This record gives sequence, C-alpha cells and structure tokens, in this order.
Amino acid sequence: MRNLELPGRSPAHGVNGMVATSHTLSTATALDILRRGGNAMDAAIAACAVQCVVEPESTGIGGDCFCLYAPDGSDKIIAFNGSGKTPMAASLEWYLENGFTEIPRQSPHAAVVPGAVDAWHQLNRDHGSLELDVLLQPAISYARDGYPISSRVSIDFASQAQIIRQDKNLKRIFMSEGRTPGVGELHHQPELADTLQAIATKGRDAFYFGEIAEDMVRYLKSLGGLHTMSDFADVTGEYVKPISTEFRGYDIWECPPNGQGVIALELLNIMSGFETEGVDPISVERLHLEIEAGRFAYQDRSIYVADPTYADIPINALLSSEHADELRAAIDPTRRTVDLPKPSLPNHSSTVYISVVDKNGNACSFINTLFNNFGAGLMAPKSGVVFTNRAQGFVIKPGHPNCIGPGKRPLHTIIPGLVTKNGQTVMSFGVMGGHYQAFGHMHFLSRLFDFDHDIQEAQDAPRIFPVPGEDKVEMESGIPTNVISGLEKLGHKYVAPSKPIGGSQAIWIDHDRGLLTGGSDPRKDGCAVGF
Repeated sequence: MRNLELPGRSPAHGVNGMVATSHTLSTATALDILRRGGNAMDAAIAACAVQCVVEPESTGIGGDCFCLYAPDGSDKIIAFNGSGKTPMAASLEWYLENGFTEIPRQSPHAAVVPGAVDAWHQLNRDHGSLELDVLLQPAISYARDGYPISSRVSIDFASQAQIIRQDKNLKRIFMSEGRTPGVGELHHQPELADTLQAIATKGRDAFYFGEIAEDMVRYLKSLGGLHTMSDFADVTGEYVKPISTEFRGYDIWECPPNGQGVIALELLNIMSGFETEGVDPISVERLHLEIEAGRFAYQDRSIYVADPTYADIPINALLSSEHADELRAAIDPTRRTVDLPKPSLPNHSSTVYISVVDKNGNACSFINTLFNNFGAGLMAPKSGVVFTNRAQGFVIKPGHPNCIGPGKRPLHTIIPGLVTKNGQTVMSFGVMGGHYQAFGHMHFLSRLFDFDHDIQEAQDAPRIFPVPGEDKVEMESGIPTNVISGLEKLGHKYVAPSKPIGGSQAIWIDHDRGLLTGGSDPRKDGCAVGF
C-alpha cells in the first residue's frame, strides 16, 4: 500500500463492474454502458469509439484493433486480430522500382487499409449485447457537440504541430486558429461525427463501401497511394489462436504474430530464471538484466515477427525454455553486450488501451491504434478519417519475413494481455507505448508478481526502455541518479525520454471475494473506476 501522505493514486475497487482507460470521458462512457446493461465487450467498444474522438492523435477509426476476451471469466481465451493490410498493388517490386528503401511516415504508402471498424463490428456481433448504434452515440455526440482537450492530449497535439500543418485537412481541424488547441478548449470534429453516425446507422459497410470509402481512396490516390475500392471492400479481421507462457504460477496470454506479444512472453521466460528475493527492482543489477533481456528479445522480434500467412514464425522455439536459458546465459551481469543487429523499424508511441470487466465476469482486453501520433499525418477531407502509418512496420528487404507485399499485415506492436490461473481469468491488462509494449508487459508483470507491487504501484513504477538496435536506454526521471550512473558504467547510454514512457491499464479479478481492483497509468489522463 502506498504512503497516503505522498502524491499518487490508490487502486480502485468495485463489485459490479470495473473500467480502466486512458481518458476520463472514455471511462465514464464505458461505465454508463455497463450500468445500462451492456457487457464488457460493449463497454470496451463504446469507450474506444469515444477515444477515437477525444484522443484522436492516439487512435482512430482509420487504425487497427486487437482484442483478447474471456467469456464469464474463464480461461477459454478468445483472440481477435483486426490489423489492416497493404493494398494489393503494394508489391515489393513496385517499391524497389520507385527507389524506396523505407516507407516514409507522412505518405499514403504508410497507410494500411483500416481494420478497426470491421473488428468492432465482428466483436460486437459475436460477443456484445447492445447494438453498435447504441455504442457509438457517445462518440458521435463528442465529435459533433465538442469535447474538452485534456492535458496529455494537448501535449501530444502540440508535439505534432509540424505534421498537422503539412496536411491541409488535418490543419483545418486541429490547427484552425493557427495553433493546436490548449487544455480545456472545446474541440469539434464534425466530419468524423457524420462518419460515425453513418456506421451507427448502416453498419460497418458504410465505412468500407460507398461515399466514405470513396473519400478515403480518392485522397490516398491523389497523393500517389496504391489503394483501391476493392482493397477496402475485402477487409475482414479474423479470430486467431492465442499464445501463452507460464510466469510465477500464472498463465500469461497474448495475441500471436503479426503482433509482438510473443516477444513479451519470451521476455517473461528469460526473466523467470533470475533471482528476485531481496533484490531492489530499481537497482543497477536488476535493471541491467532487464535491459539486456530486452535487447536480446527485440533482436528476435526484428528477425522473426511478421504476418504468419506469409512467414513461418517459430513461436514454439521462441517460447521454449531452452531458448530462454540460452539467452539468459548470454547476459553478462558486468557489462552491456555489444554488436547486436540494428532493427530497421521507426520509433513510435501512439495507442489507447482499454480494460473492462463486467458483473458476469466477462473480461475484455482491448487495444486500438494509429501507430504514430496522428498516424501518417493524413486525413480524408470529407469523412474526417485519420490514416494509420502502420505500413512503416514493414521492411523493404527481399527475403525478409516482414518485407512489404500485397495484402500483408506488418509487424504490429499493440498487444492486449490477459492472466489466468486455475481455470479462471484473474487479470485484464495492457500497456501502451509502441515498441515499448512487449518490454512494458514484462516490466509490469514482474513488478506485480516478483516485487509484490499492487496493481497501481506496478504502473506507477519508474520505467526504462532499451531503444531497439541502439545503445541508448530511455530512463524516466524516477530512476535515481546513482542508478543511472551505475548503468552507464556497464556500457548503457542514458537518454531522457521525450515524453513519459508508455501508459497502462489493468483490472484484477478476485473471484473468491467477488472484488474487482483496477489501476490506471498516471502518465495518461484516464482513470480506473468501479461500482
């Protein structure tokens, strides 16, 4: 339990339902849905739709979605992959012939065909209890009537001013007065309101066919994009088989590749072999081990994680105890390992994560993203859809499993998580922050299970992140200076993060007591609330 005389927040508690999101308006929306008889899936979709409006830099209907769902609090986990694919004309040959060595961020080539709306539709159809029309109304109202800009959103907006002003449509909506809106200002997105209303009235086909799709395709093609109406018409997310590993007596569940959840599990396997009794979690010795484990695991990510439809990904080998033992043995406790290959992926950190548990024990771990803040920095003029830059997750390298190609999904960073034990789901959790997410899953779970932090303390704990392919380690201001200097002596290069590292939400389910306990990351503007 935290020292109540110091600033901070305590875990939230409830018995009839619990919601944790990164925005108060989103949390309030999800709670209202639960009180109106909706289930955890309904609440998660409604909350996400609101965040597509009130956190438009972090997520949107032009992005992607992944979900883990535990019906009735069981360990029969359902996983859904709603990540978008490249246009069918996006061949490797085309990019090589046109001189591309990487995918530029603010370009139509960064935009995959959005998968989120189809994911919402399928998940609501199969697991929801309220109509999608009902779930989208709060988001529609905020987009049309206005929403107040929160602190973190204001900071994120301002950080992307240069990107916003380069796209006339983004500039019109998000810099109408020559600047991004400040904290507390009321902001409107009327075109997005109309698009959401069309989806509410006519269903997901209103987004992938007709005027809205035509608007998106027309704008992307005008900029040189390869997208066609057929690409949008063919969008369909899919249910996939979740993957898991055991950690400290619990089963940890993730979505399989093309997401990086397998790397989070690999990291847990590595760290499970290190002693934690009597260890300070913010010590040079412990953080060095975490940094090195992260560097080795992310090396595997850059080599293996891709679209499993087109690549043979050795999941069993990556998650084997033998592989964990090998990597653990390769970590030198006295110095940084040198000469790891450099991944060729862009840095990014823009996502929203939502955790909901309802009165019947249904647990929903839900995540939606645009990749970078404002994604590709492009917005369709009539529909108000901001496009993801997820195609930057590809490499342009013949023969590489994650090489760009027609109708492919790129390496994805967003990863919802669930924890089960003895046939029951005991926690829904997730971490935001782009590449950090796999490392963040390990960091959060280790603080919870290795060092007896409560669910809020585990999220409050100061964070580090070894930047993939570099010798830099981002370290938040909560890391003591003597620890930073100690890590530098081992060969790590300290760098202050440009903004707080990631974000997170989590809900713990105590089945014996009928108690829900939630936590929400103070690095964002949200909260956990139960009733």
